[in-house]
Amino acid sequence: MNPLLTLLQPYPFERLRQLFSGVTPNPALRPISLGLGEPKHATPAFIQQAMIEAIGRTPSGLASYPATQGEPALREAFAQWLKKRYAINADPATQMLPVTGSREALFALTQTVVDPSARQHGHEKPLVVCPNPFYQIYEGATLLAGAQPYYVASDPARNFAPDWAGVPASVWARTQLLIVCSPGNPTGAVMPLSEWQMLFELSDRHGFVIGSDECYSEIYFRDDAQGGPPLGGMEAAAQLGRLDFKNLISLTSLSKRSNVPGMRSGFVAGDAAIIKQFLLYRTYHGCAMSPVVQAASTAAWRDEQHVVENRALYRSKFAQVTPLLAEVLDVALPDAGFYLWAKVKGNDTDFARDLFALYNVTVLPGSYLAREAQGSNPGAGRIRMALVAETAECVEAARRIAQFVKSRT
Repeated sequence: MNPLLTLLQPYPFERLRQLFSGVTPNPALRPISLGLGEPKHATPAFIQQAMIEAIGRTPSGLASYPATQGEPALREAFAQWLKKRYAINADPATQMLPVTGSREALFALTQTVVDPSARQHGHEKPLVVCPNPFYQIYEGATLLAGAQPYYVASDPARNFAPDWAGVPASVWARTQLLIVCSPGNPTGAVMPLSEWQMLFELSDRHGFVIGSDECYSEIYFRDDAQGGPPLGGMEAAAQLGRLDFKNLISLTSLSKRSNVPGMRSGFVAGDAAIIKQFLLYRTYHGCAMSPVVQAASTAAWRDEQHVVENRALYRSKFAQVTPLLAEVLDVALPDAGFYLWAKVKGNDTDFARDLFALYNVTVLPGSYLAREAQGSNPGAGRIRMALVAETAECVEAARRIAQFVKSRT
């Protein structure tokens, strides 16, 4: 067996199952889960219809092997969306590829980019830098690529943005890949142009690739200059005159934007030289998108009205839930995304277990989403709440949490 598999840690939800093992939740209350970041809003009917029509098309949409590069119409839909959303121009033939969800793409990109044989400073492994807390695929992909993760803690004083400026020069010198997540999971922090400029300059100096995970980009709460649509990586590059998107790959997904997590559909775009090598990897990786998923995805990327309506649902939900929780917890509306990142008194795992037992509400301990690094775990003492269910269910969960917190004081 691959010995690197022994380095992998259990996923947060497996740890949560172990935490709840032997606990019987209050049977008088129906279960409500704010644990899993899985969209629960209805999938738009026109996306479902596009898939049905593709299945019934003659010849059938299932009658042939799909190309890894995807159909031209799909890549053109990517390009048109990038133009409309970010005012950037990218070549659909050379600067973008379909992917079967951002998790798969993040893993595959890491395998493509990392050179495990490169040993700088003696026998030290190359580094992949990522935020802390983080989406666990960043860590797993890094370890299986033969590299070592370097965790950059989020800073509460900076609205939980990672402290990139605090990373030592010696770390950047060993870095082959930097993974950023903006809007962040679980904190919702959005990176401003000044931070992008700093990271691009570091990339130019040290030669590392930047992978920008942007799957929460379409869920935000204000339209003003301070809180409007989150700045994307390619958008930042274009604003800084980096029109070739050198050493930058942005990854996005339909799962949150269009409520289709089961479709496993997204795309990557950016530096044409990296895309070329990524396509080569993916040809062997065997991850071409189904023709019927391509048809449904094309329809989804071409429509914006359903995204506006979806965003309005989240805005209304957060407007009702956040004040209820802010009365009892240290929590505030994030920049974007569909999580609340709250500070709790005491141990976050004790909080989650006792809340589940007494009020039948599931939240995710923040320490499960982070690692001990530079002397601390930045997720400790916090919980992540995914407001993905319908508003009434989320409001009921917030009321139970408020009762629970008050009962502990």
